[in-house]
Amino acid sequence: MKKTLLTLSLFTAFFAYKASAQSTVQVYDNAVFYGMYQSTVDTPVPTGAIRHNNTSYGIKLTEEQIATFGSTLTLNINAASLCDNYDRIGNANIAFVPKGATSYVYNEVDRIEMARFITPFMYPDGDLEVPYTYDVTNLIDVFKDPVLSSTYDFWVELEIAGYQGGVGQGGAAEMYPQICAGRDDVYRGSLQFETSGTYVPKDTYFKKLSYKFELKNYVQATADNNQGTDVLGSTVRSIAFDVPAAVDNAKYYFINSNHGSNANGEEYIRRRHNIYLDDVQKLTYVPGGKSCEPYRQYNTQGNGIYGASPQTLSYWLGFNNWCPGDAVPIRVVDLGALAAGSHTFKVTVPNAQFNGGQGYFPMSVYVMGTYATVGTDSFNKAAVTLTPNPVNNIATLNTNGEPVTAFTVVNALGQQVLSGAGNTLDMSALQSGIYVVKATVASGTASTIKVVKK
Repeated sequence: MKKTLLTLSLFTAFFAYKASAQSTVQVYDNAVFYGMYQSTVDTPVPTGAIRHNNTSYGIKLTEEQIATFGSTLTLNINAASLCDNYDRIGNANIAFVPKGATSYVYNEVDRIEMARFITPFMYPDGDLEVPYTYDVTNLIDVFKDPVLSSTYDFWVELEIAGYQGGVGQGGAAEMYPQICAGRDDVYRGSLQFETSGTYVPKDTYFKKLSYKFELKNYVQATADNNQGTDVLGSTVRSIAFDVPAAVDNAKYYFINSNHGSNANGEEYIRRRHNIYLDDVQKLTYVPGGKSCEPYRQYNTQGNGIYGASPQTLSYWLGFNNWCPGDAVPIRVVDLGALAAGSHTFKVTVPNAQFNGGQGYFPMSVYVMGTYATVGTDSFNKAAVTLTPNPVNNIATLNTNGEPVTAFTVVNALGQQVLSGAGNTLDMSALQSGIYVVKATVASGTASTIKVVKK
């Protein structure tokens, strides 16, 4: 399946799913990760998992597990160093895999990032676990959507990067753990969901905008390279997205962190970030802004960041963008109501300087909201209607006498699967599911209609 921008128009019947008062879904239990720069190992994988590489596993959520999700959802990740003495990045994703597949190729499916974390400077050989916790209640609407789940299985990916390094590896890590000599295991990790309450479906709009786009000012961004900037020399990225019908309570879910620059580069300088909707600023923030002293307990490896104990708050505010051993924030940006049509997400970091063409900000973002109208034919009744709906094969676009000059049909992934002109739609070649039809009549009036294909 071609990797594409994930657009999910989620429509559900309005009935409640029952869930127990409190339940836990254990997805990973002490999965072992291996050196990020080494050849992929052939050691056994966790039960039910596939190994993409030494840093990444995938496990499919079962229908029974998803059925337990109620009105709240908490994601808990624990990570313990086996033989790693550096601060690295880890994350958890949802991968959208064709229904019934027993495995998949990593780069051939779409995904969103649920959560990201920074590992600590630590090499206690698994004796100390670091906890990371996230509220991901908004993702229940994705897991529970009946149309999406009829096409895809949801695989949860857990990824932890690590490397033993070596004598004289330098950087902030000040010593090499000799206990790790000759070993290739670097971390073990666990992941579980906690849920409670009763789930009530919503008519949800959900669109992925980027997954770990490497924002930097020294590469020109293109449609295919997943890195760079809109304008060379400026750190800015714009992403257009379409809303089929009016949406209420829209939000961006934004994850970003600063990595990989050289000395005195962006990894250690706090810069103001600005987030926009249609060129209207919706959030401005500076990363960090907290003391890392509470995380010192997890940083058992001597390093140049922590230094003497304790450090003052002004010390931490002077340079740190994140704390080793802490969760990277999921920034929820309120957008309010979105009108039907085209919109643009934009992020800027005006003062960023990438010394020597090094460093990047890995950025993941998606947008969610609730459609303002409900029902299969309530998107727009004024100009064009469609019958029959649901449809088996042939549908008719009904107007007030004007010809339909253009139409497009978009599937649940945002892919255009049909286009043309005229009042007849032949949907016989399309799979069962929910589609969005956009039709324009001779006077220029455009309508958006949701149609169910049997």
